[in-house]
Amino acid sequence: MKYSYRTMGTCSSQIDFEIENGVLKDVRFMGGCNGNLKGISALVEGMKVDEVIARLEGIRCGGKPTSCPDQLCKALRETMD
Repeated sequence: MKYSYRTMGTCSSQIDFEIENGVLKDVRFMGGCNGNLKGISALVEGMKVDEVIARLEGIRCGGKPTSCPDQLCKALRETMD
């Protein structure tokens, strides 16, 4: 299933992704640090949603209370509710 999440508190503005049988696919960040976010997307694609959350949740960016990887986790948690 395809999802779209509007981020808050980060340079990226939106994350689009798919989840199929509990596995994350086709992750795309809109805006933000292009190279870093392409790298994160490549690393998490094919991983189980629970594993992505366990590894990335709570990561902060500089002095901000969140980050793009943390926002991805918030988006994934929303899909689980």
